[in-house]
Amino acid sequence: MSEPKPRPAEGRRARSQSLSGNPLPVLRPGLTPHEARKRGSAITAPTPSANEFALLLAAHGERRAGAENEGALQLAAALAERAAATAVAVGFLKGSPSIAEAVQRLSDYDLLVYPLFLADGYFTRKLLPRQLEEAGAFGRGWATCLLPPLGLDPALADLTLAEASAVARSQGWATFRTNLVLLAHGSSTNPASRLATEQMAETLAARAVFARVRVAFLEEQPSLRDAVAQLNEPAVVVGLFAGEGMHGGEDAPQLVTEIGRSDVVSAGNIGTFAALPDIIADSIRRRWKG
Repeated sequence: MSEPKPRPAEGRRARSQSLSGNPLPVLRPGLTPHEARKRGSAITAPTPSANEFALLLAAHGERRAGAENEGALQLAAALAERAAATAVAVGFLKGSPSIAEAVQRLSDYDLLVYPLFLADGYFTRKLLPRQLEEAGAFGRGWATCLLPPLGLDPALADLTLAEASAVARSQGWATFRTNLVLLAHGSSTNPASRLATEQMAETLAARAVFARVRVAFLEEQPSLRDAVAQLNEPAVVVGLFAGEGMHGGEDAPQLVTEIGRSDVVSAGNIGTFAALPDIIADSIRRRWKG
């Protein structure tokens, strides 16, 4: 991934506007200007005229032995190759480098924080903003903007349909006779994952490409086995995981294998789709310049 190139600070502090001077801040879904001001007037949004900025990909990460968080690192490298930002780094809520370490590394730039999460829940609304604040991201005199997470990008629907359709065709299945199953994490304590998954399912069902669109979860009902048991036609399973941590990299593929049906195949996880870097790069350019 690209190394940050410090540039003169002259004039940059003047471009860093507080929320009171920016009528349309985009910090995170559900954060109103009034709520943002309560968090402190130093919280800023980038100005469209700024040509250089750093990109921080904020991911969940894994601390377990052997976890290298390679998926997020590869995505960062792909975005650096696409010149999505002047500098690109990754920070993990649970893993290394931490969010604080990434903020420090990008300390000479206006900062755009892009959460690599498929749902807008506890991690994106609570934990990530808290870690950014503790790292001093909102009080350093440089503009900092926390974007909505990957899961809220409208382009994900087209990406999911394209990948799942390609897998169906590779099996010789007509999509209108094939089911699409969205497998997500789910949670017994927070409805964000379920709501995001159900919303995407509704969006994809409305496209009328697949016969049916179903949802399944790792930590909620229905399980993948139960969801597939209700289907008589072939099914393509798409994992709604932004990274290849323990759940996305191990649990999801294993569950598909354990079902033992030749007409149930995995299309992989969204975080590994080849077109994902282009979608993120386009989103970043629109939000920074738009």
